[in-house]
Amino acid sequence: MTTKLMTAAVLNKPLDMEMKQVPIPVPKADEALIKVYCIGVCGSDVHYYEHGRIGRYVVEQPIILGHELAGEVVEIGSAVQNVAVGDRVAVEPGVTCGRCEYCKSGRYNLCPDVVFMATPPVDGAWAEYVTIRSDFLFKLPEGISYEQGALLEPLSVGIHAMNRAKVTPADRILVTGLGPIGLLAIQAAKMYGVSEIYATDIVPFRQELAKEMGVTAVINPMEVNVKDAIEELTGGRGVTVVIESSGNGRAIGDAIKAVKRGGRIVLVGMPAADEIPVEINTIIDSELNVYGLFRYANTYPGAIAALTSGSVDIEKVITHKYSLDETKAAVEMARTQKDTSIKVMIYPEQ
Repeated sequence: MTTKLMTAAVLNKPLDMEMKQVPIPVPKADEALIKVYCIGVCGSDVHYYEHGRIGRYVVEQPIILGHELAGEVVEIGSAVQNVAVGDRVAVEPGVTCGRCEYCKSGRYNLCPDVVFMATPPVDGAWAEYVTIRSDFLFKLPEGISYEQGALLEPLSVGIHAMNRAKVTPADRILVTGLGPIGLLAIQAAKMYGVSEIYATDIVPFRQELAKEMGVTAVINPMEVNVKDAIEELTGGRGVTVVIESSGNGRAIGDAIKAVKRGGRIVLVGMPAADEIPVEINTIIDSELNVYGLFRYANTYPGAIAALTSGSVDIEKVITHKYSLDETKAAVEMARTQKDTSIKVMIYPEQ
């Protein structure tokens, strides 16, 4: 029996990526085989490419990266009933056990046995095909593009941040850091009915894109004091929620100072250092709620519904497109051109 092969971008070691012919995965009884049409380059992919590790996750053997994807079902296992061959689907890339305390309570993103694409030693989807358990597939309605389907994964981080902070239309929000997650958090806030959204970033290109995507005002933290600027922009009312997506120590400090008393802060960005000095007395005296955030849970159906209604525009974050054979160039673009690139997309079909 001849093993069918596909093309995949394989990271051998930091900065060493090559195109290889690897076996097409065979779906198990509860899995589907997906033909990948569109897949994004995430900041974590870039970090693994550049450094070979993120925290306790280390690239110790060649790995296929990539986990933001959408495609078409081309084969299903014998037990699959929720999707059929030919369905256009978005893929939620973290398969959880479904049995632990976290899974049963609905917080399956905290499952200790999660198998997450492109997290060593698990292969990802910078390839022509990928398999995944079918309950982590979500059908894309007509009118929803593969690009939008692939962006559901980073958009879900923003949606989960809104859920963590219990955001309502009455909130005034500050988003710090305008990378893909920050920009999509703005769209998530709009999904939740928020009309007053402020943002901070030092890169002019990202500032302008945020304005196009609906922020009320953008602040450059290198030029003005963020707290003072927020006070002026809001007429002294302040912001009730801060979504910190940069992981920058100064931005985290600004978040604590800028949010009004009784406000909520969601820490999304992962700092390079394990420990960062913060103003604990301000947190206590202002009775702030500070939330950590790890990926997302139960976000895809609502995100698809929002896209179907046309209430948000997420494709504006796509700045560059590459074929699968150009994956190394795509990652280098994301790694070295952060002033001009936001979301880089890879297309195995091209």
